[in-house]
Amino acid sequence: MTQTVLLEVQLRDDVTQDTIDSAIRETLAQTATFAGNESLEVLVDDDDPLRLVVLERWTTPADHDAYVAWRATDEGAPRALGAIVAAPPVTRTFSRTLDLG
Repeated sequence: MTQTVLLEVQLRDDVTQDTIDSAIRETLAQTATFAGNESLEVLVDDDDPLRLVVLERWTTPADHDAYVAWRATDEGAPRALGAIVAAPPVTRTFSRTLDLG
């Protein structure tokens, strides 16, 4: 069963765009290569360009859980991201879908 994850991030307003772009690319490059990650997309809020939603797709919820556990370690901690966020990210996970057919 696949899992879709929405990670909502509010960025600081005192950080340059180059710093933001670099931190996001560095962090998501690691995410993209993690076992079970199928895709990543960064969505920028039209009304607030400092609010992003990262759309992640994972092969299984267990793959995402393993990723989250890795991010909580010293090795996996997203240090670059921590320097640009204004508040802790909000994560929403979705494993079920409705059949519209």
